[in-house]
Amino acid sequence: MSLSTLHKAHASITRRLDGAGHWVAPLGLRAILAWEFFEAGREKLYGDNWFADIADKFPLPFSLLSANLNWTLATWVELIGAAALLLGVGTRFAAISLFVLTIVAIDAVHWPAQWSSFAELWQGYAITDDGFGNYKLPLLFLLMLVPLMFNGGGRFSVDHLVSNLYRPRDATHAA
Repeated sequence: MSLSTLHKAHASITRRLDGAGHWVAPLGLRAILAWEFFEAGREKLYGDNWFADIADKFPLPFSLLSANLNWTLATWVELIGAAALLLGVGTRFAAISLFVLTIVAIDAVHWPAQWSSFAELWQGYAITDDGFGNYKLPLLFLLMLVPLMFNGGGRFSVDHLVSNLYRPRDATHAA
């Protein structure tokens, strides 16, 4: 097999993957994030408000709000944001809202209370509650939200459908 043949095969496969990637990759991110945030929102909706126990840990401006208001905001941002991500409606706004929510959660809940070295801080990069923090999963959520914030919901989204409906048509294609 020649180098030219390999290059052509690689280019063909890459084109197909690129085309499918505009559909599949954002949908996969939206689906898994929607599930995770929906679960968190549902737990808050039917659970007891424990934000009063950590109210002093919230960063500004959330530290100025009551624990009940923060609880309500977090619950509905997670539930509505999850639905928006799943459908791809207002994807960028939903991703930004969930990004902010996740940063607040990392600061108030998941970041280690005290650490004196990067080695100690690194112990919190885990999915555990052994006293060193547990910021691994929320950090992964942040990284997964970034492409949705910058690129939107992808081609298999309501956002894409709406943008195509309202995109100005080229005069050469008008009949």
